[in-house]
Amino acid sequence: MVVRRVDVVVAVVFVTIGLAEELSAPERLSWWWARLGFAAALVLLRRAAPLGTLVVDVVVLQTLLMPVSIDNYRVWQAFCILVGMHTIGREIILSGPDRDPLWRRLGAVAVVAGSVVFLVFQDMAMRSDYVATVGYLLAAWVSGLLLQIQARRIAERNAAVATAAALRFRETLADERARIARELHDIVAHSVTVMVLQAGVVRRRLDPAQQAERDLLAGVEDAGRDAVAELRRTLGLLRGGAGPGLDAQPGLGRLDDLVAQLAEAGVAVRVTVDGGPIPALPPSLDLSAYRIVQEALTNVLKHSGADRAEVAIAHGPDVLSVTVTDAGDGQAAAGPAGAGHGIVGMRERAAMFGGTLAAEPLPGGGFRVTAVLPVPARTAVARAAAVTA
Repeated sequence: MVVRRVDVVVAVVFVTIGLAEELSAPERLSWWWARLGFAAALVLLRRAAPLGTLVVDVVVLQTLLMPVSIDNYRVWQAFCILVGMHTIGREIILSGPDRDPLWRRLGAVAVVAGSVVFLVFQDMAMRSDYVATVGYLLAAWVSGLLLQIQARRIAERNAAVATAAALRFRETLADERARIARELHDIVAHSVTVMVLQAGVVRRRLDPAQQAERDLLAGVEDAGRDAVAELRRTLGLLRGGAGPGLDAQPGLGRLDDLVAQLAEAGVAVRVTVDGGPIPALPPSLDLSAYRIVQEALTNVLKHSGADRAEVAIAHGPDVLSVTVTDAGDGQAAAGPAGAGHGIVGMRERAAMFGGTLAAEPLPGGGFRVTAVLPVPARTAVARAAAVTA
């Protein structure tokens, strides 16, 4: 049997009430402390064995130890059986998919009905005593049933809310991954197309005698074109019906346009760059850093209520850090309902490069989003940029 902390608290309160009643009574019952202790034990163990404790209460306490009569009746004696009736209503599940076994449900009905009938035939002073006895016992049992129904409805509602939240999270994550896939499709297709064009230029500059080299470069061109075509066929559904042309993808070099758009919407954005001009970055990394800034500033505009924000960019030989800070109400990334879906895409983009993203409210008000992105070797990036040019 497992006794919960709340059961101990209820038992302590019960003993306190019983002590107060016995110590203030004109005439104390013989062995009252043993009887009160026995009743307290029933209250303590009632949740672990609701049917058994109520049967023992009625048969032993209410009949053998303290027969119900007008002369020796105690309030704590009534509390003991009322608590037992309430516990049966609260703990025994009569209906629903998770209902108790049949023997427990039939036992609950039998114990409740038997207790009511048994106590009604005790020594009562007036007819109203019979009505009060039946009313109090059934009220205690029904109150437990109502609490059980309420708890089950709350649990079902919480489960439905959690399921809906998980579904929204998965949909947001899937949408963001699809968006990243579309952008990577454009970047990879563009890079492979440049490689094909460069191979074609080299092939046309070869001497006629270098036929073997010309054939190898022609094979490179054909393989590159096949790769781009296959990539477009594989990721075509992710383009959302867009045309086959290659879209120009933004990067950190286009932050001025984003700042201008935010200024028109009423949010003044100040951009600072630590470490000098931003060197050439891999297209996918440059795009993701831009999207993180864009998403963070969009959340500032939609949710924070701030009229200004700051974007701080710091870069070193192998790392790029982007920080967006606002002076709003601390809800920039979480949104009005605290769902936090604005963070999902930013964190997904950072994780794609092995980076990290932190989003947190500031102590004095406002919100800060910081992304730290590892940067590949700059020599390869510079060489690729030179070839593209």
